[in-house]
Amino acid sequence: MRVTLFDYGAGNLHSLAKALALAPGVKVHVEEDPLRALDTDLLVLPGVGAFGAAMARLAPGAEKMRRALDDGLPCLGICLGMQLLFEGSDEGAGQGLGFFRGRVTRLTSKHVPHIGWNSVEEDTALREEKPGTVYYAHSFACRAEDSDVVVGWTTHEGDRFPASVRRGKVLGVQFHPEKSSAPGVRFVHAFLKEVGS
Repeated sequence: MRVTLFDYGAGNLHSLAKALALAPGVKVHVEEDPLRALDTDLLVLPGVGAFGAAMARLAPGAEKMRRALDDGLPCLGICLGMQLLFEGSDEGAGQGLGFFRGRVTRLTSKHVPHIGWNSVEEDTALREEKPGTVYYAHSFACRAEDSDVVVGWTTHEGDRFPASVRRGKVLGVQFHPEKSSAPGVRFVHAFLKEVGS
């Protein structure tokens, strides 16, 4: 299975690439061109960078990427990657991919950013694997217009927001599975297995 990690040019993708590569039969490729990134079995939008800058890098291929997702290309969006799947963000300029309806807004909790371990509640993202307690590092959260796409929730100081969203073979997670120890890695591998079968 060919897995392509899209590089926004904003940070070190080593830990995520390593976690993905540990899955049986997976070959990880890092790609900076959004159009070439679509030539893959699974697209990964990582959780590194800021919304505006990331969308600027995605812009040349955004329309084709959205069409590919609509046509069934499996995708895993992590943290910022999940936010890019929505229509827009208060963090930065530019339209998101709009695969999920809704907007990304700043957390309303007293202590921002939300950094550290927290649970995933009401988790139905995957059939076989539940991440449980996972690692978060973010100041913004997705506010989905359609609650049916929310497959996991979390709460930080009274602000309840989606921990995960899913439609078809596209899964977005606000947490960082690659930083969430063995359960997080198992969660990623279970998703790869599910969409690759």
